[in-house]
Amino acid sequence: MDLSQLFVPGNVIPSLKATSKKQVFQELAERAARETGIEERKIFEVLLERERLGSTGVGNGIAIPHGRLAEVDRLFGFFARIETPVDFDAIDGAPVDLVFLLLAPEAAGADHLKTLARVSRLLRDKAMCEKLRGARSADALYALLTESATPHAA
Repeated sequence: MDLSQLFVPGNVIPSLKATSKKQVFQELAERAARETGIEERKIFEVLLERERLGSTGVGNGIAIPHGRLAEVDRLFGFFARIETPVDFDAIDGAPVDLVFLLLAPEAAGADHLKTLARVSRLLRDKAMCEKLRGARSADALYALLTESATPHAA
């Protein structure tokens, strides 16, 4: 799936103010509720439930929280750059400043996993992360995320 199908520029937060993982989840749940029409509390609880299984902080300042909701009819993505990196219990112990939230239908199965893999590959690219950390606007971040993840014909 092309990442531009997951989200719109309005789902990109260029400068999220948060001091904890829980606050990051609250802010993202609020944004996701507006986009999906699902109750903010429900989204927040799904994110916390997933996080209890193990941190979604994958290292190098990156977290990819995700969850499945019966009310979601398609995959939704949200991206935030956190102003001051927060502790996320990441596998490398580093604080997180780049967060990509993925919400999927309960029956998404392979699509959910493929999209998680695509996002993970994108955010493992150190040059991409440097560009994301340097971009100042939601539009610039959105362009970086969607253009780099779009397959180009040879």
